[in-house]
Amino acid sequence: MIEALHDVQVPAGVQAQAIAHLWQWLLAICTLVFVAVMVALAIALKRAPRAGADAAPDVSSLWRSEPKVARVVWIAVGVSTLLLLVLLGASVFTDRALAQMPLADGLHIELTAYDWWWDARYDDAEPSRIFSTANELHVPVGRPVVVSLAGADVIHSFWVPSLHGKKDLIPGRPTTIAFRADRPGVYRGQCAEFCGYQHAHMAIFVVAEAPDDYERWAARQREPAPEPVTGAQRRGRDVFLGRSCAMCHAVNGTTAQARRAPDLTHVASRMTLAAGTLVNTTSQRAAWILDPQRFKPGAHMPPESFAPDELTALNAYLEILK
Repeated sequence: MIEALHDVQVPAGVQAQAIAHLWQWLLAICTLVFVAVMVALAIALKRAPRAGADAAPDVSSLWRSEPKVARVVWIAVGVSTLLLLVLLGASVFTDRALAQMPLADGLHIELTAYDWWWDARYDDAEPSRIFSTANELHVPVGRPVVVSLAGADVIHSFWVPSLHGKKDLIPGRPTTIAFRADRPGVYRGQCAEFCGYQHAHMAIFVVAEAPDDYERWAARQREPAPEPVTGAQRRGRDVFLGRSCAMCHAVNGTTAQARRAPDLTHVASRMTLAAGTLVNTTSQRAAWILDPQRFKPGAHMPPESFAPDELTALNAYLEILK
């Protein structure tokens, strides 16, 4: 599914479309201003008096009145002022467009940024329907999504260019952002505020799908982890619960209920590991478990020593968490 990532240059929602229009106005006007300045510079250089190498420069023109040049300058000032007012008006209209989307039936997600991953909690009026995931959001096409943003440690920034502009997550100052995906696809997001050593490895993916597909996905996320079937899977669960894994991660339906790291109840259904750092395959998962610092130096997950048969069993258990 990662190969089907949506082109970030193409807006996929009403907010992104409004921002794209503002960008087009800015690009067009700034390009015209730049060209005009370069033309004026070229004319000035062409008209500049030239003196010989040993001759004194002619400064008599500095005191000579030039009405024609003065008119050109004042016209340029007037045009520049007018263009700035046009950009100001475009910014105001864009801001109004971003705020006009009705949110009455919006999906509510609480998104918390950590060094260096995203925790997503899908809210619901019925507590039994609340669930958590990490580094990946699923949203229904055509339905508004209201995301409550919070930073747990330092300043982060949530930015999915295809859907909306960026919004900072500042510790102690919760805020919200609302968007709507109008076409299905996988949209890549990124922390856009430098937040430490692994800032570049803090991606988030938004999967927009048909409403029925979203409801099926959400129903699966609300279910507890499936029970192991094979001996290897049962041993893998014992390894998970008996080692340091359970001190940081949660797997609903087991005694592992820690919240210091991503919820792993349905980890095998996600596209990536470590906030977009690795593709979520059996081999990559094993490599990440053995030595996360190799792929994400500075991450809070420490390396762990497993015997080969323990790692195989643990991977077999994690593979059924879908």
